[in-house]
Amino acid sequence: MAHAGTLEIKNLNKQYTVKGEPLPVLENISLSIKPGEFVSIVGSSGCGKSTLLRLVIGLEQEYQGEILLDGKRIVGTSLDRGIVFQEHRLFPWLTVEQNVGVGLLNADLSPAQKKKTVDEHIALVGLKGFETAYPYQLSGGMSQRVAIARALVNRPEVLLLDEPFGALDALTRSHLQQELQRIWEAEGITAILVTHDVEEAVYLGDRVVVMQPRPGRIKRIVDVPLPRSRDRGSYAFSQIKDDVLSEFSDTPHSDVKLVTPQESLGANWQFAW
Repeated sequence: MAHAGTLEIKNLNKQYTVKGEPLPVLENISLSIKPGEFVSIVGSSGCGKSTLLRLVIGLEQEYQGEILLDGKRIVGTSLDRGIVFQEHRLFPWLTVEQNVGVGLLNADLSPAQKKKTVDEHIALVGLKGFETAYPYQLSGGMSQRVAIARALVNRPEVLLLDEPFGALDALTRSHLQQELQRIWEAEGITAILVTHDVEEAVYLGDRVVVMQPRPGRIKRIVDVPLPRSRDRGSYAFSQIKDDVLSEFSDTPHSDVKLVTPQESLGANWQFAW
């Protein structure tokens, strides 16, 4: 099992330069993520969700503030952080086994150890028996499973997920959300999910970070104190989902009243047959 990392983001600001003028993208982002926690980040397009993930993975260096993993400033990419994008980005000329093995090219392991680790992670994502298949022989959901296995094969401290199921159909997405939860629990690592799907955010996250755009900043953090696995049809789940959705409506949060099932039926209700 991998070591779960502690991530600290302190007073993070990020801007680009467009036609000689500064364009603020992220403003005063501060967030502490505990070891083994699953944090979902939601927000409309342009709120800087993916930029934040790129900074955490180390793909961009120019920013103000601090991003710390286990107390050390993040500098560049590293094997202690794995990432899964919306597109699986598999090499079409490599098999499933070889694509997952790409993640171990620089690992200090013997060939036998690499083979064992790759086999373990292919089994972890439910693709045992597909080791020699090529990407064109896989469905979109299966390809994303390979991408997840490749991101995890180094046993990173933090798994970053940038809209990993956004291109999939609703049924496949729902199934893979369940699978991702299972994989996260099995690996015991810290996970950060960026998504525009509020239901997905609530289903997977211990907390949901709501961001607002231009420039991107944290509007609110919503706790999700529900046991796993979660029932999407439950009243408690719907309450939290509606609470998060209210942050994207014109209704002020203070005007949104969460009621109990009994209250929603009214004091003097009866059924007519």
